[in-house]
Amino acid sequence: MTGVAGVQLAATVDVGPSEADWAAAEALIRALPSAGRVLLICHVNPDGDALGSMLGFGLGLRQLGVHRLQATFPGPPEVPEPFRGLPGMELLVPSSDADPAPDLVICFDAASESRLGELADRLSTAGASLVLDHHASNPGFGTVNLVDPGAAATSVVADQLLARLGVTVDRAIAECLYVALTTDTGSFRFEATTPVVHQMAARFLATGISPGDISRRVFDTRPFGAVRLFGEVLGRARLEPSAADGRGLVWTFATLDDLARHDQRPYVLEALIDSVRCTAEADVSCVLKQTAPDEWAVSMRSKGAVNVSRVAVALGGGGHRFAAGFTGRGSAEQVVEAIRGELGEALISGVG
Repeated sequence: MTGVAGVQLAATVDVGPSEADWAAAEALIRALPSAGRVLLICHVNPDGDALGSMLGFGLGLRQLGVHRLQATFPGPPEVPEPFRGLPGMELLVPSSDADPAPDLVICFDAASESRLGELADRLSTAGASLVLDHHASNPGFGTVNLVDPGAAATSVVADQLLARLGVTVDRAIAECLYVALTTDTGSFRFEATTPVVHQMAARFLATGISPGDISRRVFDTRPFGAVRLFGEVLGRARLEPSAADGRGLVWTFATLDDLARHDQRPYVLEALIDSVRCTAEADVSCVLKQTAPDEWAVSMRSKGAVNVSRVAVALGGGGHRFAAGFTGRGSAEQVVEAIRGELGEALISGVG
């Protein structure tokens, strides 16, 4: 079926990949000819999990002897500053230079085809496609789909497939996968942080990577202009205690003019949701980031009473129960009104 803005919707995935799925994914890669061309794609406006999973897996493929290999993402070819030191950056090419018809395309951390932007056509021009993801709202758009909603990050899926392929996770691969894991678990603070997650992190740390250096680079460094920008945007935050049947909503927005005034790039706003979600009086937090006139990238978080993935899917996006997003259109007030209208239907029974 089809939802808002023509985004294809499907029943959410409740279980992880079957043994047949894993075997099919492994077979796709092992069947590559010696000169096989592989294109790796992650979602638009890539975060740490998208880039880390993609580059870490790419380095693993190179270890297996795959040399005709490109990695890319839709939109401007600008890697957010915190991730520019990741190993494997040499694999990246602008989307305009991406192979138009690779033997195999592998997608990372993209909950839907729409998140692949102008690169979505590679799903039909490639010889085959493999999807690695952990979003429950993913409809399964590849030839083979490894979608595990129980995984804390897409890097968990990537790590498992690398193990099946016999790849040795060296220091470079470990750094990529560790950055992916730590960003999507909020430095191991979110509910998805399980004993398995810590065991993975321990394996990666055993290769010699520096968690302190990675943490400073990824979480604790931003330009002074971004600090000033955050102060301004947080100053206009609004609290609506009665929203979501009394569970509360807090939200704010950042415009393109805000970014220009403080001479900042859009990626700096990705961390803003963490400053908003700490509001004690609200279960749901929301940040609207303007991407064009009357268009907003919307990030939502829940503390447990509201399934924000259900809200996002209803509005054309996707994600997880407690972290989701979508593209909103209209004024900021109109987008928030649409969110308000969905919150009551997304309450989790018996919580709050």
